[in-house]
Amino acid sequence: MTSFADLTTIGVGGHIAVFLEPTTRDGVIEAVEGADSKGKPLCVIGGGSNMLVDDAPFDGVVVRDARRAINVLDGTSSPENDGRVVCVNAEAGCNWDDFVDHCVGLGLEGVEGLSGIPGTVGASVVQNIGAYGQEVASSVESVEVWDRKEHAVGQLRKNQLAFGYRMSALKASMYKAPATPADEFFPTPRYVVLSVTFALRRSSTGVVGYGQLAKALGVEVGDRMGTADIRDAVLKVRAAKGMLEDANRYAEPAMRGTKEPRLVDLACESQAKGGVDGVDPNRHSCGSFFMNPILTVGQAAALPEDAPRFDAVLPDDRPGVKTSAAWLIDHAGFHKGFKISDDEPAGLSTLHTLALTNRGGAGSNDIARLARVIQDGVEKAYGIRLVPEPVVIGMDLR
Repeated sequence: MTSFADLTTIGVGGHIAVFLEPTTRDGVIEAVEGADSKGKPLCVIGGGSNMLVDDAPFDGVVVRDARRAINVLDGTSSPENDGRVVCVNAEAGCNWDDFVDHCVGLGLEGVEGLSGIPGTVGASVVQNIGAYGQEVASSVESVEVWDRKEHAVGQLRKNQLAFGYRMSALKASMYKAPATPADEFFPTPRYVVLSVTFALRRSSTGVVGYGQLAKALGVEVGDRMGTADIRDAVLKVRAAKGMLEDANRYAEPAMRGTKEPRLVDLACESQAKGGVDGVDPNRHSCGSFFMNPILTVGQAAALPEDAPRFDAVLPDDRPGVKTSAAWLIDHAGFHKGFKISDDEPAGLSTLHTLALTNRGGAGSNDIARLARVIQDGVEKAYGIRLVPEPVVIGMDLR
């Protein structure tokens, strides 16, 4: 029997009553409708990277879209059309990094900074993934969805998706308040992603939009570099911070065939060259576990002078200030490698304070206990309650 521990990057979670992998668009819709019509809990899963699931059995249906096609819809990838917008459609089950690699290979600009993020194309728009100066929102043209409420296929344009920091209209349908599941649609949004159309630009170069990335490339922020060079630098920076998934997971039966074999081989080779041979606990995480808080101007003024501050927009559209969750965690006394006790199987990554990791043999309660200790400590130090970034199923981490 398949479990969430088999399917997630952090390697925890209980057994699944029904696990389906539809290979057609109609099959995905039928699987979702079948669960909904029977009143069964439904979890549509991508790469399993942004989830923390209780170890108790999941008495519902888990659907993983097995469709992974990528198609250029218009324009052309030929070098003669440099600068032209090209629309590319990818099915929801396509591995995200496979998609980025494919686009860079076609000479398209717009997603290269998002290299190495675990997950699928479908999940990318739910979460509005972002890193190193790019967000997926900047390149999305439209999203084809199955509307679970209206029982119909629809197209959501970019202006209907309400993209924000790690947020979209899709994700918002799952919550009635931060980290508080909605009554009707959780842990799967009202709108199940079927495919995504991206508007990318025909260019072999991209903008270096982040300081750490610029330093790695030896250029200034705002300079243009080859998209392949940007992708390579992003992968190296992420690897140095332990923010890549463990490539060895794709050899496991539950994950085999979900990522392009050539890229699996390259990732395993790179992982081994980096001194990681076998299990790397730093890569067994949900990715960034806490979202960077967006504060009111008054709240931000109460932070220490050296706390990071970035312009942001509050949910009610007022000007706000974003600060760094990693900074708050570290300055509240939870440093890289922190464990509640020496024999705990869960701990912070030894490379990045924002990653809660399974150091070997951890269960969901071990990860949740560590998360609560950090939340309580940061709140005591700074009056800010950190909100989990992953979808938390079967546990309360408010």
